[in-house]
This record gives sequence, structure tokens and C-alpha cells, in this order.
Amino acid sequence: MKRHDLIKRVVIVAAVFLAAMTYLAVAAEVGPTASFDGTIVLGRPTDCCITINTLSNETLDAYFEYGTQSGVYDNRTATSIVDAGIPLEDVIAYLQPNTRYYYRMCYRRSGTNEFGEGREHTFHTKRLPGSTFTFGVQGDSHPERDKKAFDQELYDLTLRSALSDKPDFYIMMGDDFSVDTIKPDVINADLVAERYLLQRNYLSGLSHSTPLFLVNGNHEQAGGYLLDGTPDNVAVWAQNARNLYYPQPAPGCFYTGNTEPVEFIGLLRNYFAWTWGDALFVVIDPYWPSPVPVDGVFGGGEKTKDKWQITHGNAQYQWLKQTLEQSTAKWKFVFAHHVNGFSRGAVEVAGLYEWGGYNKKGVWEFDTKRPDWEMPIHQLMVQNGVNIFFQGHDHIFVLQQLDGVTYQTLPYPADPTYELNNADHYNSGDKLPGSGYLRVRVSESSVLVEYIRTFLPKDEIDGNSNGQVAYTYTLTAP
Repeated sequence: MKRHDLIKRVVIVAAVFLAAMTYLAVAAEVGPTASFDGTIVLGRPTDCCITINTLSNETLDAYFEYGTQSGVYDNRTATSIVDAGIPLEDVIAYLQPNTRYYYRMCYRRSGTNEFGEGREHTFHTKRLPGSTFTFGVQGDSHPERDKKAFDQELYDLTLRSALSDKPDFYIMMGDDFSVDTIKPDVINADLVAERYLLQRNYLSGLSHSTPLFLVNGNHEQAGGYLLDGTPDNVAVWAQNARNLYYPQPAPGCFYTGNTEPVEFIGLLRNYFAWTWGDALFVVIDPYWPSPVPVDGVFGGGEKTKDKWQITHGNAQYQWLKQTLEQSTAKWKFVFAHHVNGFSRGAVEVAGLYEWGGYNKKGVWEFDTKRPDWEMPIHQLMVQNGVNIFFQGHDHIFVLQQLDGVTYQTLPYPADPTYELNNADHYNSGDKLPGSGYLRVRVSESSVLVEYIRTFLPKDEIDGNSNGQVAYTYTLTAP
């Protein structure tokens, strides 16, 4: 399915869904017009530009004013038409690096004359080496689940807390747009788009001032095994909706990544890397390259028995190897939904298959199973000084180390049970339950990682308080 075809199909569902979710939308009071009924998502920040993805419930004429001082806007973009229900991307360019900018959207309804001004938001361009900055990371959010597993108010508290940190960006570890709970006999592009709109409305209070980076998860069902040579399959619908509603990086002068286009989608934007301050950030993905289901099978069915068939693919591996080897960054962070994309645990499974080289029986098979690869992924990270590998999937905070690499598993950001999920799959390390997110502060000399817990007001008892630092550790540069 071509991009413009997807836009035509989702415009109706987007308009209806936005109207139903008005209570979550970013409302900006303006002068002569009504409040803005829509959402803003920032993405693709660089040293000289940033992308603003605007989705409105009504057709508007709009432009953005921006400057380096709060309330002072020396520049503006050209006026564009924002059609109801269709995302519009604006690029603010010719910016200065290592600079905080302030911006606001000015808009008017079609047929009116005077523009009103929206609320002021902010963003930061690429940090220079030697700078100190903060970024946030959250685990699986699963907003499609019922109230026993996902609490809307709790998720809002998590995102508000993250916003108060003023992070330069926020990384989401996957299973945020789960489509595999939609029945196979009724699923279509519109229902998939609803999952992406649902999450967008939850994120709207953060995304106007914090660029988002998305990691592909197993429940998104954005995977190569589903491709069938037609535009009408779940993987195509999922990736097109993802790229339509969330501006993600494509390889170019600032980001590197997947250069191979996919029919009916174009560039996947599923793995990518960038440097920010003294740190290298690398996002990887086993789901699109694997010719077999990596974890669950859409619609049900038996999981893949031969786990060596699950792969990050030769192209991604060689790109990862080159990216790590050529980077001179003092800090290196790698992000993936999970080790190998499946199973539970972290260091417990880091020695298996293409991640560690051994099969489940403890027999070394890497040389025959991956003859074109120099070494398994874990050893590649060790050799190239990766400091932290971040993963989601298991809905629990766990801190472990293996061969000098910190394995950091992310908690559930909106779990009202506050349970210690999947703890029995971790044989070592410090383990804490959800709900919450990680705040990471990076400087030239150290990295401070803090687990920020979030609690509903009724649950702030027995020493629990919303926003408390439940765990902290520091890595010091050698």
C-alpha cells in the first residue's frame, strides 16, 4: 500500500478517534479561535533541525514560531494546511547545535482571518561533547490491555514525571502499539491505525516537548515473516501507521540505519543510530529481518522451534559492527525490545544463538550458523565498549552485568498491581517491581541511571510516593 493510500484509509478513523479522545488531547487556548483539538509529536532531532508531526481534528491553516528565548520568536515556518485527521510534518531547520529552542503553533480555522497562538513548548538540538543532558526510557506500556494491567491515570503520572525531567528525548522499548489482540478475521488498516492513535493521545502531554524514539516490539507484529507480496497484511499496516504518526529517523547526514526499502512501505526506520553529546545511541530490531515469527505468531500457532532462524540479519549485523567500531563516543548505549527478541531474562539468555553463540544445550554453533559474522552480538558489544544494553519485554526492573556490559531491563510504566513480573526468569541482579521509568543523566565523566517509581494517589502508602527514586547507580568513565 502506498503512503497516500494509507492516508486516505486512516483519515476517517483518525478524525473519529481524535474526537472521542479530546480529553487527552493537547489543548492550547488561543485568541480569536477555539482551542487546538489535536496532538503534536516531535521526532528526528539533529544538530540543525527537528520534525514536528501535527494531527488535528479539524482543518486548519498553521505555522510555527520559534526562538532561543521563552516568549521571543524571531523565526517562523511557512503556513501549511493541516487537513483534519491527516498528520502533517513540518521541519524547523537552520537551527544552532547545543541550543534550547522555544516554539508555538499559530493557527486558524479555514474561512477565518486572524491567527491565534498556541501554548509554548520547547526542544533541544544536539548536545556537543562535554555537555550534560538527560534522556528517558520506558518499558512496555500495553495501553490496549484492560484496567487490571494498564491504568490510564498511572501512565499519565509516569509521562508527566518524565516531562518534568526536561529530557532531550524519550525512548520507548516496544509493545506500545500492540495489534495482535485484534482478531485476524476483522483486522484491517483502520483498526491498526487506532492502536497508534490511542498511544499518540496518551503521549501528547510529553511529545510536544520531547522527541520520541520507538523500538520495535513483538506485539507490534511489524515483522518480515508476515509479508506476502501484497499491501494488505498486518506488518505493512503496522509499519505504515508507525511512520505516519511518529517521525522516526532515516539514514542520512545525522542518523545511520536501514537503507533497504520494503515494498508498500519504503524505508522501515526500524534500526538506527545517532551521537548526542558524549554518547552513541543504537536501536536494533530482530523482527523485520527474521523470515520466521520471532515470538508469538499473529493469529496463533506454534512458535519457531529452531531459534537460529531468528536473526537480526546480515545487513543489520554489519551495520551494527561498523557503527560500534567506528564510534569514538565515550558512552555507548544499545536498545532492543529483548535479547534475541524472545524468551525471558537477560544475562540468562545472552549466551544463546546469535546473541551468544551457543544453542540451548550449551553447544557452540555460531561458526556454522553465522559463518559471515565475526562474533556474536554480546561479544561485539563487549569488544566495542558498550556500557548499557536496555531491553523491555519482561515488565520488571532488573539490573545485571555480564563481561562489563550492564544489562538493564525496563519496568512496566502503567501497572496498577505493582507486581514483580517474571522475576523467576532472572537468576541474579537487583530486581524491583513497576510502575515507572528510567531517568538517565549523561555527562562527560559519568552516567547516572535512576529508576523513578510512579504511584496512584491511593497507593502512596507505606513509604511509597509518586516520583520517588527507587534505585540509582552510576557508571564512571575510565
